[in-house]
Amino acid sequence: MRSDDLVYVVEDSDVDVEAIERAISRSHPDTRLEFFRSGSAVLTKLADDGERPWLTLLDLNMPGESGLDVLNGIRADRALDGVTVVVFTSSENQDEADACYAAGADSYIYKPMNFALFQSVLSQTLDYWRSRPAGNEARIVVPPPGDSSAHT
Repeated sequence: MRSDDLVYVVEDSDVDVEAIERAISRSHPDTRLEFFRSGSAVLTKLADDGERPWLTLLDLNMPGESGLDVLNGIRADRALDGVTVVVFTSSENQDEADACYAAGADSYIYKPMNFALFQSVLSQTLDYWRSRPAGNEARIVVPPPGDSSAHT
């Protein structure tokens, strides 16, 4: 069963977890966030027949199972067809973006370094995907060059 207020965040960085939590709690205070520090943890949770998120934010570069591994696991399970997966990463590598889209990512978004832009990108991402039916519609959001640290 899909929950319209639940977002899964798969992120191994403490700093990024804090930034994501702050950004989303400011723009979407009614959104419930559930954080996973590893790919295996989120795959185990998604395999349960319980409540499912309407959106999953997925870091790409994690120790152990990578975000791409997680994405492949989600897309291999027909029961998870309705799970929207947005890769939210610091990688600007076009080959990685192409691989994520080929594996079924709904979107590939670069994490801006400036916190105001970071917050804006997350807010717009949630608004965009909340207004769309589940499905594969690729969008790339890249911040302008020269941004400062996202964690200030």
